[in-house]
This record gives sequence, C-alpha cells and structure tokens, in this order.
Amino acid sequence: MTLQQLRYAICIANQKSMNKAAAELFITQPSLSSTIRDLEDEIGLPIFIRSNRGIEITPEGEEFLGYARQMLEQYRQMEERFVKKEKFKKKFSVSMQHYTFAVQAFIHMAKEFGMDDYEFAVHETKTYEVIMNVKNQKSELGILYLNDFNEKAIEKLLMDNDLEFVDLFQCGIYVYLWKGNPLAQMERIGFEDLKNYPCLSFEQGNNNAFYLAEEVFSTYEYKQIIKADDRATLLNLMVGLNGYTLCSGIICEDLNGDEYKAIPLDTNDKMRIGYIKKKKMPLSVLGKKYIDELKKYEAQLL
Repeated sequence: MTLQQLRYAICIANQKSMNKAAAELFITQPSLSSTIRDLEDEIGLPIFIRSNRGIEITPEGEEFLGYARQMLEQYRQMEERFVKKEKFKKKFSVSMQHYTFAVQAFIHMAKEFGMDDYEFAVHETKTYEVIMNVKNQKSELGILYLNDFNEKAIEKLLMDNDLEFVDLFQCGIYVYLWKGNPLAQMERIGFEDLKNYPCLSFEQGNNNAFYLAEEVFSTYEYKQIIKADDRATLLNLMVGLNGYTLCSGIICEDLNGDEYKAIPLDTNDKMRIGYIKKKKMPLSVLGKKYIDELKKYEAQLL
C-alpha cells in the first residue's frame, strides 16, 4: 500500500467518477483503475462499486477512506514541518446535533486557543451524519443524546462503527418556545397543552428512523408537526407560528437572544447528553479542552 494509492482512492471518492479523477490526477483511466484494483486486492475488500451511474463507495470503503484521509493529513503535516520547514495549522473538528450550548462551548475553546495556529471546523448536522463524520474521522468528536427509547439502537450503530458514547450529563425534558407564545407563562407544560401548537423537528433526510430523531418522543402522534433543516429557521417558526421544540433546557442567550425560554415538560423522562469518539483513540489537546467546556453546562441545567 502506497501514499499514491491512497491519494488516488480519495480523489475517486471526491469526484464520484473514475474518468474525472483520472483527469484531475493527469493519468489515464485504465492506469487509475488498475492501481485501485491492486489496492483492493491487497486489502482484501472492495472500496468502490462501479456501475453505469458512476462510482459508489462501499461501507467498508467508507471506513478505509476515513483512515486514508487521516494518514495523508498526518503525512502532509510531517512534510510541512520537517521537509518544507513550513508552519502548519493543527486541525480540530466536531460534529453535533443542533445544540446551541455545543456551539457556544466550541466558541469558548476556539477563543482560548486562537485561530492563528489552528484550523477549526464545526458541523451542526443530522444525527446519522454526526456518527459517520466521527467514524470517517472528518470530526474527532460528535455531540448527541441518548434516552431509554433510542439507547439500544444508537449504541448498536456506534458499536458497529467502532465508536463509543461517553456521558457528559443527564437532564430533564423542556419545551423550548418563544416568550410571546400563550404557553410561555406556564410553570409546567403537558402534551395536552401543546396539541394546538406545531411541534418543530429537525429533518433527518434519508436516515429518518425514529431513533435518529434529535427530539425525544419522536413516535408521539403530534397533531401538528413541521420539519426544518437548521436552527435559525426553527427559531423563526417559533415566532411566526408559535411553534415549539423539545430540548435539554440549557439556554444560551448570547447566541439565540433573550426572546425564548424553556419550560419543563410534564414527564419523568430524562435524556443523557454525551460525546462519541473512536474507540481506543485518545483525545487531542483541543478535544479535551472542548469536553471541559461542555461539562460546564451541567451547572446551568434548569
């Protein structure tokens, strides 16, 4: 296995086409195909499935490419540091469900370390993509929740992808809504109170199994429900339609503003907020700092 083979495989994955990859690499398509076949024979598994529609990556190939990207990135850093003698930026990336507190913790960490020496990335995305980003090492960490309903399914998915879930804190379930909502003055809200207001939920795309939902009680028969793709849209719907969503109760007014509030839902259910990481892989310095920032929010639970 050579670095050149890894570069070729990653280029094909990025282009989703053998011909386009060959053109980008300035080699012939037969030569590229032959190199990839040799690589697949050596590792004993198919990386790509070739069809008339182009190139698709196999599940095993996704995992292999994750390690390949990491290896090439480490080689690039070594080359810049010891061969070219260039100053390079260390990278840190985290993926998360749509948690404002997780973004705020990221901001605190980035401010402390500064952006002159580090290249940061934050991906606020769908649950399945959070898991796949950590599996493929696009992100070092992923932030999500477990509860009694999704725990077994999520942990099975993590185990199958050589990942582990680490608890940060446990919290109750809260109704997050606009302060102008007629329910905003209540001390505790039940599902009966919510029936005439639209429940707002994050869209999960093709991977929309109930256990991948970002909100608890995903199987509840809501009278009204609206799905959105991003947090800003969700907040706009709260104001425009008196919608609500279910959350951990952690309020971040610095980012969302002071026009919203969290009120306890009338339930004994709990959710566990935590992070996922590759098994047996130690956290980086930035990863440890980010986790320390996240842990501070346990004191702010309502």
